Formats: sequence, structure tokens, C-alpha cells
Amino acid sequence: MKNKLELKQKLYHQCEQFCNIRLLNIQKTIQEIEESLTSETKSSAGDKHETGRAMLQLEREKAGNQLAEIQKLQETLSKMDVSKTNKTVCLGSVVITSSTKYFIAISAGELRVEDQIFYGISPITPMGKLLMGKQQGDLVSFREQKFTLMSIL
Repeated sequence: MKNKLELKQKLYHQCEQFCNIRLLNIQKTIQEIEESLTSETKSSAGDKHETGRAMLQLEREKAGNQLAEIQKLQETLSKMDVSKTNKTVCLGSVVITSSTKYFIAISAGELRVEDQIFYGISPITPMGKLLMGKQQGDLVSFREQKFTLMSIL
């Protein structure tokens, strides 16, 4: 890795891709539900028809909630400035501990940059809350494991 900024930008872009893929999937689901709702014709089995429409409405509501969640994730990403480096862990920090590497952004799971594995976590997850505000050299204990913050980028 050439520098810290390049690493943070690559992690940030992977989080953006994570959001974009989920957004496309949810939009596709919503479109399919809308098409099903409009193509649903009144059949002779009235109760069955109404039950089918109700189920589609529930699916549409669920997809709408998922869409709102993705928009929150995108909003969180838009607030980040990956060009900044802080001495304490904050949104946008890359945290390298004695056991694991984290990118404090959104809960995006495993992120790979070259041969390194990072975990995209939200600052509101249990681990994120624990790391926020910590500094290099701090000892942290999580689920009966202890580790040291080696560096914060």
C-alpha cells in the first residue's frame, strides 16, 4: 500500500460498492413487487386475490424499509472525510489492533485490500462503540479477548 490515504479510499470505495449493490437489489425487488401488484387481476377467488395483494403490500413495505436503511448507510458514508487522520478513533478511521483490522464506517463485513482483510463496522455496533474515542496503545477487552490498538489511520 502506497499510503494511508490510498488505503482509506479503497476501503471507502468498497463500502460504496456494498451500498450500491444492495440498493440495486432492493430497487429491483420493489419494481418486481410493483409489477406484480399492477398485473394482479381480480379472479373469481376473491379472498385469495385479496390475500395475495396484502402479501405483496407487506413485501413492498419491507423493501421500503430496506431502502431507507441503505439511504442511511449512504448518508453515513457521505459524512466521512477519508483524507483526515485523527489520533482518536472516529468515523472514517482505519484501526489496526493486535488481532484484527477495522474500518469504522458502515457494517459492510469483510473488505479486502491487496492481501489484507479489514472489517467494515459501524460506530454503533458493540465493537464500534468500544473503539470510538480510543487512541493508539490503548488496551481493549471485548468478549473475553484483549487486544491493543496498534495504529489509527
